[in-house]
Amino acid sequence: MNKPLIPKILGILNVTPDSFSDGGCYIDVPEAVAAAAAMLAAGVDAIDVGGESTRPGGAEVSVSEEISRVVPVIRGIKKDHPDALISIDTRKSAVAYAALEAGASIVNDVSMLTFDPAITGVVREFNATLVIGHIRGIPETMDRFANYKDVVKEVGEELLGAASKAEQSGVSRDRIILDPGLGFAKNPEQNIEILRHLDYFNGLGYRLMIGHSRKRFLGAVCGIADPLKRDMATLACSCFLAGRCDWIRVHSAIEHAQAFKLLKELKG
Repeated sequence: MNKPLIPKILGILNVTPDSFSDGGCYIDVPEAVAAAAAMLAAGVDAIDVGGESTRPGGAEVSVSEEISRVVPVIRGIKKDHPDALISIDTRKSAVAYAALEAGASIVNDVSMLTFDPAITGVVREFNATLVIGHIRGIPETMDRFANYKDVVKEVGEELLGAASKAEQSGVSRDRIILDPGLGFAKNPEQNIEILRHLDYFNGLGYRLMIGHSRKRFLGAVCGIADPLKRDMATLACSCFLAGRCDWIRVHSAIEHAQAFKLLKELKG
């Protein structure tokens, strides 16, 4: 599939106390809504609101707790910015339902539909877009499943299997986006291998999202232990992704919007 010169930017807004690089930054609803407003004003295409950390070893939170974190933020964003495109980062169908009812229109499921298969029915009911992220295991255990003979082929085949289940559940193909799940049951070398073979993933017939922001493989390559200091490496990777995917999901979304405006101008 042909890819846009400039990928769309999905800005990360984690309203959690324990996300790996920004936990605790946006627990207060007005602060979270203001952060989203700043991203939208800078030209970020969509906001990804998450209420449960999926970092390696991250623990599950209850449905009620997750809903209480994300729904007020989504409502606040939509009140001030009715046309804002909002994604809910969740693996739970009840949370997805509450978020879509509050104004979200994208469901970003990093569990590859394995945690709560009913999530596809919710997506179908709201005619929403579904992002299917690759993983093996769950966040608490995924690091032990980074065993592949051919990481590119196996990840692609497993994503296709999940996409097929989504379509069988009534989610239309044009509303499905695939994410190879960098860092989810993959070591640094495997993440790099996936990035080197994006042509393969683009050949699967779906839109493609890459979520590389501040992840451990960037730290491994660049020698940066602190995730908060990996934004330059993230931006370099994002520029590499220009023309190679449809969406990128990043923390430093405002800086990415600025960089992509310049890149678009230079490319003509």
